[in-house]
Amino acid sequence: MGIVAGLDSSPDFTRIVVCDTDTGAVLRQGYAPHPVESPAGGGRPSDVDPQAWLLSLGEAAGGGLLEGVQAIGVSAQQNAVVPLDAQGNTVRPAMVGGDKRTQVAAADLVDALGGREAWAQAVGCVPQAAQPITKLRWMARTEPENAQRTAILLQAHDWLVWQLLGRPVRRTTDRGGASGTGYWSAATGGYRPDLVELALGHQVMLPEVIGPADAAGTTPEGLLISVGTGETMAAAFGLGIGLGDAVVSLGASGSVMAVHPEALVDGSGMITALADATGMHLPVVTTLNAVRTLRGAAELLGLPDLESLSDLAMKSTPGSHGLVLLPYLEGERTPNLPHTAGTLAGLRRESMKAEHLARAAFEGMLCGLADALDVLRGRGVDVRRVFLLGQAAELPAVQAAAPMLFGTQVVVPQPADYAAIGAARQAAWALGASQGTLDVRNPPVWQGAVAQVLEPGDELAVGQAVRQQFVAVREQTHPGAL
Repeated sequence: MGIVAGLDSSPDFTRIVVCDTDTGAVLRQGYAPHPVESPAGGGRPSDVDPQAWLLSLGEAAGGGLLEGVQAIGVSAQQNAVVPLDAQGNTVRPAMVGGDKRTQVAAADLVDALGGREAWAQAVGCVPQAAQPITKLRWMARTEPENAQRTAILLQAHDWLVWQLLGRPVRRTTDRGGASGTGYWSAATGGYRPDLVELALGHQVMLPEVIGPADAAGTTPEGLLISVGTGETMAAAFGLGIGLGDAVVSLGASGSVMAVHPEALVDGSGMITALADATGMHLPVVTTLNAVRTLRGAAELLGLPDLESLSDLAMKSTPGSHGLVLLPYLEGERTPNLPHTAGTLAGLRRESMKAEHLARAAFEGMLCGLADALDVLRGRGVDVRRVFLLGQAAELPAVQAAAPMLFGTQVVVPQPADYAAIGAARQAAWALGASQGTLDVRNPPVWQGAVAQVLEPGDELAVGQAVRQQFVAVREQTHPGAL
């Protein structure tokens, strides 16, 4: 059939992969950082001129990278909102990421609708600092003139698709991207304009939500552009996960998501009901403490890096000689304990060794993520294997403990640009559907990710005992929290 391209515009860079339409094999790739200055105190900026994304895209596509490409799919950072005026010009820089300035706005919105459960019922998620709806509330309170001028709302991938198509009258988005806004419900498949008005103070134009295999349009040169999606959904699509699969992402904080046939409405707000890039659903549970737990332990033990912490932990044994770390160092979302601190329990003379504390840090992090997995399992989500993502997934201590603590097969894919690959796969699907060679209900079957497969084997019973030790301490310290 030919070749397609997937473009991933992350918070820091643009990456493009050009893939074989039939197999998904990556034929060539491009990369360019966004020309964005870091704030004075370091970290990522909260406001970005979206033109920076276009400049970086142009640079990444240089040298004839897209020659012969028939279709392009776009994946982009989630939670970025681009407010436009009635003429389609940006009212202010795009609001990206999540920062402390919007935390008050999030709490404000939760109260305005009548609490967490009201939001979970309305759109499947409770407003968080990073979400577009929270940023709208912040803008209405802090920049009322900009809020008043805002007539159209787009997310990062919507805006990029619209630009690639030459800024047509029709603006589109997909279910995956829409499900993270806080004003579209994955359960009903519809917008809640009343919630936009609650946040911003007035109604606006919202992009049309089109199907997973639909094309957003064709460029003047005849290049098909697929609908695009958010980075999380694109990465899941690039990995090729399906029913029975969960993805555990190890960042500073952690997330657990799984493919499910229906939207899960969760009154506690622990489950965020996202949609995926295929027409299915992607319930997500997040923890605030994943790799930050390991970094904290490494600093406490005077170790230079996580590899050293892993080597030390491997000198201990499962159960860490009775040491249990509840890793709630930044408070916690799962369980919902925003103002708590971490707990180290089980200190005895024989357990007071550096290797046991190192092991307890790994087990505490993974047991916290296993708790998040159990929230999904408790709602009927089938989990037969877990894909483990993030640099920490390569650590021997993580690979030794994860299968026994999760109680299932663990797959550690080789590092790759899965979001860009997912965007390319979407482009291939839209191209095939437009040509009548692919069914709009079934995406192209591409070769799976190259991965290491780890089984719990004989360690399953040991893992269950370690989990029970962790749960006992959690229940004693925070009764009924989960």
